[in-house]
Amino acid sequence: MTEPTDSTWIQAPDGYALTIADGAIRARNAKGKVLKSVPAKVKKTDEFLELDNLLTWLQSHDAECGSTVETWLLRSLPVPTAVIAAVWPDETWQSWLRDLIIQQVDGEDPGAEETGFLRDASATDDQIHLGIVDLDGETRTIVSDEILIPHPALLEDLADLREFAADLGVEQRFDQLQRAVYELPDPLPEPAVTKLDTWANGRFEQGRFATGRAQTAGFGIKGGFAVARIHEAGRLVEARYWIGANENPEVETWTGELQWEVDGETVPVRELGPVAYSEGVRMATFIYAGRSVEGEGNE
Repeated sequence: MTEPTDSTWIQAPDGYALTIADGAIRARNAKGKVLKSVPAKVKKTDEFLELDNLLTWLQSHDAECGSTVETWLLRSLPVPTAVIAAVWPDETWQSWLRDLIIQQVDGEDPGAEETGFLRDASATDDQIHLGIVDLDGETRTIVSDEILIPHPALLEDLADLREFAADLGVEQRFDQLQRAVYELPDPLPEPAVTKLDTWANGRFEQGRFATGRAQTAGFGIKGGFAVARIHEAGRLVEARYWIGANENPEVETWTGELQWEVDGETVPVRELGPVAYSEGVRMATFIYAGRSVEGEGNE
């Protein structure tokens, strides 16, 4: 095994050394050889335990950063650039923020000004400067108090943006551009349509398979429903997809309808915003794809 690059090794007893690389603790022996696994006796040392605690914190911090960025996107609300500049020096934060498409917020028309891929953030002379690559491929600096991190459902010409990003070699850690997007039906459903059964009748051999798939993707579980919460147009919309598995997780369950609620009231599909609709369908599509297929187990 090759030695991890750019690593700081911590000396441990008996000539061993430890480091964190690729999200795991690595060890090398007194001869400098990087080992395939950490020896059992080394795992009992104070050095290993301290590094293990650090790794746990780093993983938690990483998850929290990613979750916060997703919240900014799903809330569709302006983010203070002072916050972006403050967290930018943190490599973990930067890994989630770099190359996201951002939009400069104009006082009267959010998103009407500069748009581009975020490459840098700094504070000088009491102003926040954000470095971007704009949609013409030019490097620019914008000065703004707030930015938007737009949901891809709100981006015009999304397919062209994805192609342009590929040409630039953009690799977003957060799936802003590559996030699955679903457009509202055209024509819109009748006003009486409040639920969709496109993803109903998906069979899971055990309810825990359905809930596990939902939770792994970050969706909540409430009273037998998988739930996604979206802030859009000043209101909190809750997409709810029936997956059963509410009482006995070991028994068979079947998926049901997808619906959206605001303040506990079901909303007609035609009245949904593009983000709420897309995120609800994304949730149902993902969970439904894990159903049992005849002759196979759960996918």
